Amino acid sequence: MNIKPLADYILIEPIKEEEKTKSGILLPETVDKERPEEGRVIAVGPGKKTDSGKVIPIDVKVGQKVLFTKYSPSEIKVDNKEYLIAKQEDILAVIE
Repeated sequence: MNIKPLADYILIEPIKEEEKTKSGILLPETVDKERPEEGRVIAVGPGKKTDSGKVIPIDVKVGQKVLFTKYSPSEIKVDNKEYLIAKQEDILAVIE
């Protein structure tokens, strides 16, 4: 894969957690689930340009696990793998 985000966009691989009921039963993939809100940063753009031309660097780095808004990122598919592209403002936190 060779995707390089532009400006302040971030490429995220969503982390899909196995869902269990309270009694410990694993739910299959076929169950209608909501979109994940956690993911691993795969690539970042150079940063947002200000009106004066200065580039404001992105706060997250490749490899970090992040928490993002549920419905803002755009979904893309590359080589049958799903990714999300989000703006830096859609990233809520870094999970350590």
